[in-house]
Amino acid sequence: MGLFAEYGVSDRLTLQLKADWQDGEDAFVDYSRRGPIEIGATWQVWRDDRNAVSLYGGYTQAGEGRNAGYAAPGVGDHDWEARVSVGRSLGDMGERWGMDGAFVELQAARRLRDGLPDETRIDATAGARIGEDWMVLGQAFGGAADGGARWLSLEASVVRDFGAWSVQAGWRQTVAGQEIPISRGPVLAIWRRF
Repeated sequence: MGLFAEYGVSDRLTLQLKADWQDGEDAFVDYSRRGPIEIGATWQVWRDDRNAVSLYGGYTQAGEGRNAGYAAPGVGDHDWEARVSVGRSLGDMGERWGMDGAFVELQAARRLRDGLPDETRIDATAGARIGEDWMVLGQAFGGAADGGARWLSLEASVVRDFGAWSVQAGWRQTVAGQEIPISRGPVLAIWRRF
């Protein structure tokens, strides 16, 4: 179970918090512990009518659960992450297929880790609104730890709006990797805008 909170301090600056509680079981260990806690800030560097570029910097304090998918619970100390995101609205292209507000986004990050190998990550998202209250999302989360583990997970989900609240339901699955566990399972989330 996880928490993700984002607060817009200004039109260009956003503060973020991520935390989770982990219940895990694999062939070697069972655990139920607090996962890592991450705080960070995103600054929107540039934006026009269809494109946006932002930079993120964050700090993570490791938890007693898994701090990396390829490491045993409790391994790792703290991390620093730098990330760049580039997004583009697809404008009329999505409308041809009955979708409104279609977009794509690509993120690249470097995570410097204490007690674990440093990582390079690439994440991609494509999404669109269908009608006023529905959104579909397709996402890919990939990365590589220096000198070892590599992973690629895919996620597909739908989001239904209920006023200021939204409910997301989907499925995430590891589709490729090296030296990591294969994971798969449902994604359930509740969003609140304020």
